[in-house]
Amino acid sequence: MAVSDLGTRVDPGSFRDPGNRVLHRRGEVLRGLDERSARDWRALAASDFFRDLLAAGKVCGTEELVPTPVDVPWAAVLRHERIPFVSHPYEWSYGMLREAALLHLEILRSALAAGFTTKDGSAYNLQWRGTAPVFIDVGSFEPARDGEPWAGYRQFCQTLLYPLLLQAHLGLDFQPWLRARIDGIEADQMRRLFSGVRRLRAGVPTHVHLHGAMQARHAGTSTSEVRAQLRAAGYSRELVLATVRGLERLVRRLDHRPGESHWSDYQRTCAYSVHDRRAKESLVDRAAAEATPGLALDLGANDGRYARIVARHAEYVVAVEQDPAVVDALYRALRTEGERRILPLVMDLADPSPGGGWRGVERAGFADRARGDLVLALALVHHLAIGRNVPLAEVLDQLAGLTAPGGTLVVEFVHAEDPMARRLLANRPDGLFPDYRREAFERLLTAHGRTVRRVELPSGTRTLYQVVVGG
Repeated sequence: MAVSDLGTRVDPGSFRDPGNRVLHRRGEVLRGLDERSARDWRALAASDFFRDLLAAGKVCGTEELVPTPVDVPWAAVLRHERIPFVSHPYEWSYGMLREAALLHLEILRSALAAGFTTKDGSAYNLQWRGTAPVFIDVGSFEPARDGEPWAGYRQFCQTLLYPLLLQAHLGLDFQPWLRARIDGIEADQMRRLFSGVRRLRAGVPTHVHLHGAMQARHAGTSTSEVRAQLRAAGYSRELVLATVRGLERLVRRLDHRPGESHWSDYQRTCAYSVHDRRAKESLVDRAAAEATPGLALDLGANDGRYARIVARHAEYVVAVEQDPAVVDALYRALRTEGERRILPLVMDLADPSPGGGWRGVERAGFADRARGDLVLALALVHHLAIGRNVPLAEVLDQLAGLTAPGGTLVVEFVHAEDPMARRLLANRPDGLFPDYRREAFERLLTAHGRTVRRVELPSGTRTLYQVVVGG
């Protein structure tokens, strides 16, 4: 991570394309372009298709800074809109990954028709405004050259298509696969998974087996030689467009609806009474109205009931839930509602997303991205402390660390005699959780901030705390 004398920080995740780098300066997101990339950008900016994508919000807002800032050593500098919260593909649900793939292909199809293409096809080229995907890698566009294939096809398969095939055809959650490798799933891995009759599933013969065989065949051949061979064989832009249209049809066919899970029916099966729920909603609404947060985090969001309440007062809410099926249902519901201030993410808070990629900083970990002005931890602490054996002190350290200094934490403590806590403790050895007591919890909470409100829920076995962290 480089920092100039004048305070311009180079984004550690943007080094793979030497022609342009993403920069951060005084709250702005900039992109530096070399001479060639600057020419490509100006041609792109003058095109009708790109202006249409910008107007539709499908590409992040972008403008060139004129004159070029003297303190940034690039031929041209662009300024981008700031995405409310940066997430990674292994934090998305199936429906989110599918919509991101479709937007990527739509943009590529529009670009090809106008004489442009994209250098890569990575899922990391996309982010979210709530439930709406947006393409952010403006530096990826370049003029298309006749006789050359789409350079991003392999990346698209590895980070978008193959994860979708895994879940649609085999019922495997794709998130662990993408989290394990920043470059995605290799064709050779997919070929072993899709053998026998599985090799006939939609999209597998062409994009897994044929693609893998072509990669093996040309393993010792340079990229320039492969391109020359394709041009000699009559490969054309029309064939690239046909491939893209075929991929779009395939991805649309791969719509996958996950089945029921333990957490998908949690609101009905949990121990809350109507009176408890109303008391919680009242406190959450009051705390959000007082905090008026820029960024709020709902940790353990389930069906998004409380995230929606917070969204009435917050600029943006990140709703985190560990069950991919629950997050997918929430995403689809929010998308139907047209909600653009809530971003649902898949994440196990006992194993949150770490830093990844080159030197562990190319993709920032969740704790490095998330600082909420308001943080909700409702019906969460007992699952971490009892269900996952995380000491109470560690749980509160994490919650306080995710809350901005002076921000508000709303946390629920489920007493040991609560039915849900008793269920979790039932199969635990005696004495394993001697510190799981309200008195110990309150003592630890005091070390992190000032409790401004405490509410006993009508059931008598749960307590809510509104805390100003660091206050």
